[in-house]
Amino acid sequence: LRNADVAMYMAKRDTKGRYRLFEPAMHERVVERLELRGELERALEHNQLEVFYQPVVRLAGGGRYGVEALLRWHHPTRGLIAPGSFIPLAEETGLIIPIGRWVIDQACMKGAELQSAIDDTIRVSVNLSVKQLQSETIVDDVMNSLRRSGLRPESLVLEVTETVMLADADVSVSRLHALKDLGVRIAMDDFGTGYSSLSYLSRLPVDILKMDRSFLGDGIDDNALAAAIMAIGERLGLEVVAEGIERPEQIESLQSLGFDLDQGFFFGRPMPAETLDQHLTAEGVEG
Repeated sequence: LRNADVAMYMAKRDTKGRYRLFEPAMHERVVERLELRGELERALEHNQLEVFYQPVVRLAGGGRYGVEALLRWHHPTRGLIAPGSFIPLAEETGLIIPIGRWVIDQACMKGAELQSAIDDTIRVSVNLSVKQLQSETIVDDVMNSLRRSGLRPESLVLEVTETVMLADADVSVSRLHALKDLGVRIAMDDFGTGYSSLSYLSRLPVDILKMDRSFLGDGIDDNALAAAIMAIGERLGLEVVAEGIERPEQIESLQSLGFDLDQGFFFGRPMPAETLDQHLTAEGVEG
């Protein structure tokens, strides 16, 4: 019965309407997941979580645009754990709410610090999960973080993915409008890979489209979809950010299509707050 229950859990985790046959490795993964859950509950309390930051650059004139806050977990025995390995678990357990609140707090304080010390125009972006957006406290959480940090609302960008429209669309739309009323900016992350209809763009108070890296090509002939996304952004009066830039030829191609905002390893990998300070200071000196 235990084995059947484990197989059922795996089938449900994969997707609806699937079946799985039990394998001994499944039980090991479930036990490991339960252990990780307990450790994640203690991670925030024991200061094991850290916010890394990745630059978002403006190509025209080489000006700074902002940074994206990305969560990392310094596990005491497993080392640095990327979010893909624990964020889904945080979602399932509801831990994403207190963890997400902490990330927003940290990002707002860092944004205010950067604006004061380096550049008054820098924006800081934070990812919101579907569960966070559906939380009744999300608007108050953001408002309180802005107040405590002193960061201007227009300097905070909250990123959501198209999957918000697949959960409870009415609640998502209501929450995003309430957040927008605070003065923050809303970005649609991984644009083009999720919800199939474009009609949701007319319902959501979106300011920025972040084009998924899967649409990047090596040359102008490979970037027909990127050109289409830029056209959508221009027609709707939205800023468009190209994600996943790794090579200089990608920049040349995207610039020819009108892209000015870019993010990727070519400009900087996600880095700790102290390293970010050095990176932006050096960037300013070189500029």
